Amino acid sequence: MSDDVARLRLIRSDNVGPVTYRQLLRRFGTPQAALDALPDLVRRGGGAARIATVADAETELSAVAKFGGQFVFIGTGLYPWLLAQTETAPPALAVKGDLGLLERPCVAMVGARNSSAAAVRFARELATELSQADLVVVSGLARGIDSAAHQGALDGGTIGVIAGGLDNVYPPENASLQASIGASGLVVAEQPLGTSPQARHFPRRNRIIAGLCAGTIVVEGALKSGSLITARIAAEAGREVMAVPGSPLDPRAQGCNQLIREGATLIQTAADVLEALGTVGGQIGGRLLSPGTTWDPGPVALDADDTTRDHIIALLSPTPVAIDELVRQSGCPAATVAGVLLDLELCGGLVRHAGGRVVRT
Repeated sequence: MSDDVARLRLIRSDNVGPVTYRQLLRRFGTPQAALDALPDLVRRGGGAARIATVADAETELSAVAKFGGQFVFIGTGLYPWLLAQTETAPPALAVKGDLGLLERPCVAMVGARNSSAAAVRFARELATELSQADLVVVSGLARGIDSAAHQGALDGGTIGVIAGGLDNVYPPENASLQASIGASGLVVAEQPLGTSPQARHFPRRNRIIAGLCAGTIVVEGALKSGSLITARIAAEAGREVMAVPGSPLDPRAQGCNQLIREGATLIQTAADVLEALGTVGGQIGGRLLSPGTTWDPGPVALDADDTTRDHIIALLSPTPVAIDELVRQSGCPAATVAGVLLDLELCGGLVRHAGGRVVRT
């Protein structure tokens, strides 16, 4: 069985999310060793999670290849390392197009779907200028600002991150644009082939958009919008957040204006973006774009007795708790706490990770 098959089987198994995936690799060394240990881990946790089969993985790999795409896996050379720095980076991405774009400096551009004509024109022109400066423009292939950003950067380099499977087009009117990006740019999907996007998939897509990039530009966005979610994710990852100011009378500008009040860089030109990202010798964001060590969940110890396990579980709640704080409150080694959390996630998804914190579901 190939390494790709083992990696895909592991991430497609029940209750194995991005954090659990990397904890399993940290604990067992290889995807195959983690798969071999998974049945016992599930039984020990009292769960009945399904483990993806070799046939499942081989069928999916073959289907993606027939569609003209391929997989890139975290921990391998093709995976975008800036995304790998983030805590919840997807272990597997299906991609179609020019993989070379993943090696170039990227900037995200997001905004309102029901955007104004002026904002659409501005986004398109800004994306063109940024792509001419050798930046790859990343967006989510949605209506409005996303579409304008892709259109403006199509000749210079653009990446479209979609919420559904690699073969899914949403919204339908972007079928031609998505095909063009797949031919000369790059289309990226986390969900399996054939998946139609659901509401829960869009925030997951947004974390990929922000994670791929040294900075995120919000052109137009309401106070409660997906664009501001992307900006928040970028800020939490230590990336640059930029916003285009707008009229206080336009609800679509309120999110950008609020971001600027909170410290986002005000953007009016491509030069503003390049200055904010920090151009050094043609490199964008030298600190972020220098190869480094990917995020590491730390050691995992699967040796907690029932009393220790119950003690750690009692400290969990629906309110997010920082893992460092959980270690302090429990008085247990960090590796033991990580092992208990791994057990809970594998046996029915009883916990979930969010931004260095853990929540009891």
